[in-house]
Amino acid sequence: MEAITVRYVKSRPKLKEPILIEGLPGVGNVGKLAAEHLLDELKAKKFAEIYSKDFPPQVFVKPDGTVELVKNEFYYYKSKKSGTPDLLILTGDYQGLTTQGQYELSDSILDIAEEFGVKRIFTLGGYGLGRMIKEPGVLGAATDKKLVSEMKKFGIEFREDEPGGGIVGASGLLLGFGALRGMEGICLMGETSGYLVDPKSARAVLVILTKILGVEIDMDELELRAKEIDHIAQQIREMERIQKDKGTGEDLRYIG
Repeated sequence: MEAITVRYVKSRPKLKEPILIEGLPGVGNVGKLAAEHLLDELKAKKFAEIYSKDFPPQVFVKPDGTVELVKNEFYYYKSKKSGTPDLLILTGDYQGLTTQGQYELSDSILDIAEEFGVKRIFTLGGYGLGRMIKEPGVLGAATDKKLVSEMKKFGIEFREDEPGGGIVGASGLLLGFGALRGMEGICLMGETSGYLVDPKSARAVLVILTKILGVEIDMDELELRAKEIDHIAQQIREMERIQKDKGTGEDLRYIG
């Protein structure tokens, strides 16, 4: 097996300058939740799988008792409406475990994007704040100032007067290396505690992304999951309050 193996499960679709959307596991699983909800709602079709020696050495056991290797997956959506773009959507089970693996995966992903004529990339992720949030905002980072100005119109916050930070993993590398290939890109980061899987933050990201893309999708499933997580978070806060009242000082934030 090569370091990276791309397996096409159906013939390559014919798309017109599609937009690449990446949503792999990360902080709060925000990007993965958002990408998977988007592809489900748009009924996007899988056409390729990516396997890497840098993924964890394991297989998943499916409900029918069979196994499958962990992987990343490429889906496509061919627009049926004038003025809305075709899409390539990338999601998956894991990101690379090492720096070298992250670079190799990003390079392979961009090779595929380049073959389809991708000119713009959206990477999706979470912005961990270390505290529970009722109404998450969406922060952005882009490959050029013109794109920053364009994206501000959609309610994305760019903290230009604060010290710079970093975007770790595929969400950052795809933007950086994509820019070297002439692709413009933006990372949409939903504010999240980082303690739990965060469908509310994923919804906030998708509300903005769908406005930019000009597509409409149902958010009911994400809203239902957000209520379930809110219930879990409330239980955690109550447990923390009880422990504090008892004077144990035990930190329960690891739960979840």
